[in-house]
Amino acid sequence: MKDAAPLTEDGRQRLVLVTGPSGAGRSTAVHALEDLGFEAIDNLPLSLLPRLIDGPALTRPIALGLDVRNRDFTIEALIEVIDRLAARADIAEELLYVDADEDTLVRRYSETRRRHPLADNSPLHGIRREREMLVPIRARADVLIETGGLSPHDLRAEIEGFFAPPEGKLLTVELQSFSYKRGLPRGLDFVFDCRFLRNPHWEPTLRESDGRDAAVAKYVVEDRLFEPFFTQLCDLFGLILPAVREEGKTHLAIGFGCTGGQHRSVALAERLANALAVGGWQVSKRHRELERRAEADLPGRGEGR
Repeated sequence: MKDAAPLTEDGRQRLVLVTGPSGAGRSTAVHALEDLGFEAIDNLPLSLLPRLIDGPALTRPIALGLDVRNRDFTIEALIEVIDRLAARADIAEELLYVDADEDTLVRRYSETRRRHPLADNSPLHGIRREREMLVPIRARADVLIETGGLSPHDLRAEIEGFFAPPEGKLLTVELQSFSYKRGLPRGLDFVFDCRFLRNPHWEPTLRESDGRDAAVAKYVVEDRLFEPFFTQLCDLFGLILPAVREEGKTHLAIGFGCTGGQHRSVALAERLANALAVGGWQVSKRHRELERRAEADLPGRGEGR
């Protein structure tokens, strides 16, 4: 893939500020930008930023990782930096905010056993304090990426979609399954209701399995309406995806919903993901309710819920 150019088309220096709550994936985002050809500097003191951008001409775009561990970091100082950069005619500044919900951050700190930079003992107090501090910064974000449910590979793909050169960008198709009981996931471009298909939940031998299981998938596929529906889905996206890619879009999210988000929606998302992958498309999958169930089964999780 071609590296990102140091200057925009109008000749301004590219500068991406990367921030967000600790544990949300900021370091992964900085490394992903570095892989795209950015000169990445993590935890640069804000007071040194003017020296960096006013020095000799830079040969690469810049990505700066900023968080509460920076020596002179304050919300007021970061807002002042953003405002100063936005006012300069020679700088094309973007703020990338990498976020995650509270439960995800708590789980990540529990798994890694790392100490939160703003917490003395339990990470929860530090997580809540930091998220509250960063509210004004989050509101200024040019690019906001929610990493709950994203693997590091998925996050890198998101970064590539936003910051890779246009000629090097790929269209990533994300397939999501969900339960209507918990509402629609955010950011979906297309939503399909699978509740018209027969429900494996009512088969005792299938109830505890999910749509990734071969027996459950077979049960869903054998519904008389499945094949004509799926054929039209494939025809629809065979038409849409090339047009979306030609338009320059780098991410398309397709959601499938059913009652519990465990059987029909999962089976459909899996089947379409396989069909698109065979067709050469870059595909990622997320099963929201299965992820929640897996988290609840972790030791120490799900208590009191």
